[in-house]
Amino acid sequence: MSERCRLYLVTPPKLEAKAFAETVKRALDAGDVASFQLRLKDAGDDEIRRATEVLMPIVQRAGAAFILNDRPDLARALGCDGVHVGQDDMPYAEARAIVGKDAIVGVTCHDSRHLAMEAAEAGADYVAFGAFFPTATKDAKTRADIEILRWWSEIMVVPCVAIGGITVENARPLVEAGADFLAVSSGVWDHKDGPAAAVKAFNALFEQVCVNPPASL
Repeated sequence: MSERCRLYLVTPPKLEAKAFAETVKRALDAGDVASFQLRLKDAGDDEIRRATEVLMPIVQRAGAAFILNDRPDLARALGCDGVHVGQDDMPYAEARAIVGKDAIVGVTCHDSRHLAMEAAEAGADYVAFGAFFPTATKDAKTRADIEILRWWSEIMVVPCVAIGGITVENARPLVEAGADFLAVSSGVWDHKDGPAAAVKAFNALFEQVCVNPPASL
């Protein structure tokens, strides 16, 4: 394993931005976080705008990318760093046309090697595989096998994100298999010792695997 895995935080499905802001700040101050995705599937435009206005400055000051789920139009209008689109949201090419060439565009690929190859060849900045474990955060349509991470990391340079029910306790096999990022929601926000402790624990795991990779890699 040549590159260190990094953390990709995903918000809870519902939140009150001002109340959540201090929690976000403490989590980001606790260790390296590459990206932060605002994912409010059931929220209206005004709520998404308000949450972005409150949280994006905190995220960007910490050096993390602020990614908006599902809404390339709002991502561009609000100056987000990028957008994440699912297979049922919008085609990659359409999202890219809206946000522009310099923004990050990530694509959900479930457990499909074919969808991932298509997204990468089209120009996606990352592909996301999952769900790897049971999750209550969203209704996961597929269960992905860890082998897909190993396969991807061996043949592709486009980064891959592992998502779905990931916690500090079950994350090691994903890191060892070659995931570039772990997208985590409840595994951080609902951690028994608090979000900051979770961020510290994930980063300690990433460092340990990077220094002592499994013999097969």
